[in-house]
Amino acid sequence: MTDLVPVRRALISLSDKSGLAELARGLARHGVEIVSTGGTAAKLRELGAEVRDISDLTGFPEMMDGRVKTLHPKVHGGLLGVRDNPEHAKAMEEHGIAPIDLVVVNLYPFLNTVMSGADRETIIENIDIGGPSMVRSAAKNHAHVAIVTDPADYAALLAELDAHHGSTTLALRKKLAAKAFALTAAYDSTIAQWFAFADQGARWPETWTIASKLKMPLRYGENPHQQAALYIPVRPHARGIAQAEQVQGKELSYNNLNDANAALELVAEFREAEPTVVIVKHANPCGVATRSSLIDAWCEALACDSVSAFGGIVATNRPLDAETAEAITQIFTEVVVAPDAEEDAKAIFAKKKNLRLLLTGELPDPRRSGQSLAVITGGLLVQDRDNGMVTCEELKCVTKRQPTEQEVRDCLFAWTVAKHVKSNAIVYAKDGATAGIGAGQMNRRDSARIAAIRAREAAEANGWAEPRTVGSAVASDAFFPFADGLLAAAEAGATAVIQPGGSIRDEDVIAAADEAGLAMLFTGMRHFRH
Repeated sequence: MTDLVPVRRALISLSDKSGLAELARGLARHGVEIVSTGGTAAKLRELGAEVRDISDLTGFPEMMDGRVKTLHPKVHGGLLGVRDNPEHAKAMEEHGIAPIDLVVVNLYPFLNTVMSGADRETIIENIDIGGPSMVRSAAKNHAHVAIVTDPADYAALLAELDAHHGSTTLALRKKLAAKAFALTAAYDSTIAQWFAFADQGARWPETWTIASKLKMPLRYGENPHQQAALYIPVRPHARGIAQAEQVQGKELSYNNLNDANAALELVAEFREAEPTVVIVKHANPCGVATRSSLIDAWCEALACDSVSAFGGIVATNRPLDAETAEAITQIFTEVVVAPDAEEDAKAIFAKKKNLRLLLTGELPDPRRSGQSLAVITGGLLVQDRDNGMVTCEELKCVTKRQPTEQEVRDCLFAWTVAKHVKSNAIVYAKDGATAGIGAGQMNRRDSARIAAIRAREAAEANGWAEPRTVGSAVASDAFFPFADGLLAAAEAGATAVIQPGGSIRDEDVIAAADEAGLAMLFTGMRHFRH
């Protein structure tokens, strides 16, 4: 391959015309002939640049509302011709095909058109055909042609032309070609997803295409010997942790982002509720509370398990105030996530240089649709995200004793938290605060016991007369297969139970609940979280 290739002719066709003036001046410095299309040619002339129309190059007018203008042998021959191949050179000479050394193209704004709510006809018209064709032709022939698809790369291109007397290097052309193919792949992926899901209503398309753009490399993955990075989907998506503004603190790690996402997803369940604080450790909540003020919610959430909260992630459903910020900084906290923060609160956090403060704006809708993905060896698991919820009206009481209104409220609170706890999950809650959480055990009885242990430890740490599991509601993310888990909850002092039901031993579990004097509600929905 040739290293230095002089740029004598450039083809420019742009939807995004930012940076065009600087680009035109830079090309003019090196005497580059500019060939252009429609609106881009008009803009270049407005900027004072000399431009040759594409129709002059091809001998054909732009036609069919601009659908046909660059799809021509004199364009693609000029892009694809291998300059040091005698047969290619002969064909180019015979057919009057002039080489094109530089292509500057960006594509019709398909995604923006979709997100604007445009009608189907407008969306279809914003599927670019000529642009991707030129991009791919130029990128394939990067040995002789430079392809620029991003205004952010104009500076690097012009710097190279200045440094090499109007030529590009192979290293730059290879880098630009890789970026170009990534662009067309992502572009086609977005179109394919729109056709499959929005236009055709497909449930599971035959080919699942995913395109994402690098936001930033991370320090490392779950462990220091693993590399990691954060990517943003190239498609419509909910705003979340990936889009949050980092106001301060150290660089975010893979684990920080994963845990912060878990905290945000849970606190979003309470976005319409009174002030709520969530504390997460290793992607599991260790304390959740709803109160009339954020500071009270923080104190109650922390009281649930102050040991696990050390080095944890805190999320709130309200903008942070100074009093709550001051309280949070009294313990070591990795990340704080909130919709916003008062200036006084930001100033308090600023004293903790390593603490990351992430502001998300509006919290995501917990009922939103979408899919979650998991990579397995040799495949990809795709499922609908768990946006299931239950209301009071949907609950079914299966025991002799009916729950009180407060027990129903505590059941629903515990159930909401349990949805975000790794299975097997048991959550005790009382008066709008978690009393004990048991997560990730191989059997439900052990989760119930661990949660009760946490509650006893909290009582000792806070000087309470008894653990808050006494008189609490307990939620189980899936049915109790045996009565032992339920009896462990009763031993801890729970008076009400909420669970999906559906076990072949439901009658045994109901009988045990009746014997213990418990009220038990069935949801008909489970929340496994593996």
